[in-house]
Amino acid sequence: MAHHFTAYEVEELLPELKASLGLRRFIDEEGNEVQKVPLGPEPLMRMYITMVRARILDEWLLRLQRVGKVALHAPNVGQEAAAAGSAMALREEDWLFPSYRELAAYIARGMNEEEILDRAMANIDDPLRGSEFVVYGHRKYNIVPAPVPVGSQVPLAVGAAMAAKILGHSVVTMAIFGDGATSRADFHAGLNFAGVFRAPVVFVIQNNAWAISMPSRRQTAAKTFALKGVAYGVPGVRVDGNDVIAVYTTASEAVERARAGEGPTLLEAVTYRLGPHTTADDPDRYRPREEAKAMEKFDPIRRLGKYLKARGIISEKEEREIWSEWGERIERIVKRCYEKPPLPPSVVLENVYSEPTWNLEEQMRELEESLEVMKELGIGVE
Repeated sequence: MAHHFTAYEVEELLPELKASLGLRRFIDEEGNEVQKVPLGPEPLMRMYITMVRARILDEWLLRLQRVGKVALHAPNVGQEAAAAGSAMALREEDWLFPSYRELAAYIARGMNEEEILDRAMANIDDPLRGSEFVVYGHRKYNIVPAPVPVGSQVPLAVGAAMAAKILGHSVVTMAIFGDGATSRADFHAGLNFAGVFRAPVVFVIQNNAWAISMPSRRQTAAKTFALKGVAYGVPGVRVDGNDVIAVYTTASEAVERARAGEGPTLLEAVTYRLGPHTTADDPDRYRPREEAKAMEKFDPIRRLGKYLKARGIISEKEEREIWSEWGERIERIVKRCYEKPPLPPSVVLENVYSEPTWNLEEQMRELEESLEVMKELGIGVE
């Protein structure tokens, strides 16, 4: 029996070390099968279309930000597989705690483009009524709105998982975050607690090589980020984050492991951020353009598309039709959302308390009076 002075053998950790140091993949960057793909055409097509929708929507959000209709946007291009593959592993009753770069995860969970655009534009149909800063989420889809502080969703996901465990619910939570979050105390506290109490949670690190201008090599001296899980008694698995099949398969195993009461798993999805950190960022100031250009060959959508065509699941013509169809559909949605009026100024005083207090009511009256005066003076309110 193990005791305080027990000496352990390294052989006990070899399987976990191998998983955390390797790179699990099913198809390479050219769409070639490197090990047998365990999925049929239907889920593969669902993954492909989810990523296509995210890519097209991402491009529109970038344009809308440039013309002043969206305050800020964190481009997703190049990272669609890590988000889509992990979120698709969850059941409807599970909860997702994302970061701010997971459009494909939102779509995989059921959010549609109009809801996301309404939120980004803060128009009259914004499902969060302006309550957050251009981040997404909704209870209807069991998605907690992404936080702006990096990594703060990690302990929250652990807490929610523990609540489900205590209540006897078969719910699993998943936290998705960037490699930069691993330098935060929230990450370490969350992993340690989850490991000790075997919380039914899955941690997904999107290692996109850059935390704004900080390269991943400056985040850790460890060989991999997945290795950090081993230190906390949490199995770490390193996967090719641009292979959506590898992400989905590994995340599915981790989710079912958590649901069976076997505790948490840490996934490191190795991907690359092809665009800027946000629309307020200029990546040319800290990384050479040649680097991003060279990484385009690892594009997850291109990769899966090549595999689907090589296996005869779709043709070149069908691939073009998918892009054309969703391009037209999303453009129609963009135009519809563009014409919607903005939220009224009074929204800043809504949802502060379940019942408005006397001073909130007083502030609302003052606001209405000020708006009326501005209207009489011909001063517009945007």
